[in-house]
Amino acid sequence: MIEPDLEGRTVLVTGSAKGLGRAFTLACADRGADVAVHFKTSESAAREVAESARERGAETTTVRGDVTDPDEVDALFGIVEADLGPVEILVNNVGAFAPRHWAEIDVETWRRVMETNVTGTYLCSRRALTGMRDRGYGRIVNVGYASSEKGMVNPKNAPYFMAKSSVLMFTRMLAADTAEDGITVNAVSPYVIENSAEFPEELPRGRPAAYEDVIQALFTFLEEGSGYISGTNLEVDGGWLPEDV
Repeated sequence: MIEPDLEGRTVLVTGSAKGLGRAFTLACADRGADVAVHFKTSESAAREVAESARERGAETTTVRGDVTDPDEVDALFGIVEADLGPVEILVNNVGAFAPRHWAEIDVETWRRVMETNVTGTYLCSRRALTGMRDRGYGRIVNVGYASSEKGMVNPKNAPYFMAKSSVLMFTRMLAADTAEDGITVNAVSPYVIENSAEFPEELPRGRPAAYEDVIQALFTFLEEGSGYISGTNLEVDGGWLPEDV
């Protein structure tokens, strides 16, 4: 396991009350980071994560906010900055999922998938960059989806594939735009993770990705020596190659 020294770094993982976001947050707390636990509706779960992080020695704060609303994004960053200091590491983890045929998805669900994945990543990155540029340091890691760069054409869950493709395009654009600012922007793209609601009949290497597998990829980008790695998408898929690409 890569073991980055995150002592004193302020980390915000969006959607960190449960699942992969929770695992990312506690892994950063284990490496010395101060962590903001973000949620939209899962307040009790978020407070449990914050308590677990404090037990690991981290300074913590708990923040609620809709990442698709610019005013709420500004407010939640303001709380983090007041309680812990400027966000130095941002992980854009929030992203709704709708595993149905595109023609069966209602407009509200379509918008929610697109906005949580794309607009949320855009708004949080834009807000975080204000402090990162001032400090000459920052790490942004976006959560993508394996093979979405290869042109997924499966009609099931189309808005999710489209959104994640956009996230990866935004990752590369933002990496180029911050190349002179001491900031890196990268993406981690898992396939099926251990907490997935359902699993395909066949999985690469006979299992889903464990949280630790994805954390390993995240930590690759958080290493102090990784400052020249930017605009990269690291797939955590066990070698999966879908038939519908």
